[in-house]
Amino acid sequence: MTQPHAAHVPPDTQDADGTPDGQDPQGTTPAHVPPADLRASLATRLGGSARAWLDQALDEAAAHPGTHGPISVWELRLAEAGRRCGPAHADAARVLVLHAARADTEALTRVYSQGTADERRAVLHALPHLVPGPDALPLVEDALRTNDTRLVAAALGPYAARHLDAHQWRHAVLKCLFTGVPVDSVADLARRAHGDDELARMLADYAAERTAADRTVPEDLHRVLALTESGRPAPGTADPHGKES
Repeated sequence: MTQPHAAHVPPDTQDADGTPDGQDPQGTTPAHVPPADLRASLATRLGGSARAWLDQALDEAAAHPGTHGPISVWELRLAEAGRRCGPAHADAARVLVLHAARADTEALTRVYSQGTADERRAVLHALPHLVPGPDALPLVEDALRTNDTRLVAAALGPYAARHLDAHQWRHAVLKCLFTGVPVDSVADLARRAHGDDELARMLADYAAERTAADRTVPEDLHRVLALTESGRPAPGTADPHGKES
């Protein structure tokens, strides 16, 4: 999201557990963590100046939600989050700002359409916390049409698990296999894949195409196929340890 040029402020992002900047610790994807817990976690992980910036940004967003003028103050804070909190914590900080601003579907759509890839990813992570129904599905669908693997991964969080229809969800799983997005990114994968014979068929067809082209079948395909409990081994999907998948 565009903003007036600002002087560089080094991020204060010392992690309490020594996690290198830019790496999201397993289990802390913002879509899966309640905002109160997310804020508590960040409070222990951010350094003093980053923590002060976040507190001020959240107070501003809570005091002035909605749109004020061409752009709201809290929208500017979304653009600053990476610089202020560092790449390891920017997603979480942006989600907290969106939550504090009580962003509705209209506001989220505006931020998504006007924002950078990082801001779009934050909107996708925020959906399960802010939109109870399927109104924001167009944002998920747009992300799934891109070739940005981080957007694809963010799009397949709990919101998509609740609201994507079966056809769209199956194709999203296949997109993960096409683009190399780990299927661990797909929220509620085991429940939705269980007993899905159509997904099993699609996976088997994809495996057969890969094998016919003398290309490796992704290991994640074996995992998802097992979850479907289809009972049909996919052509060319022999387990590397000698067992049939």
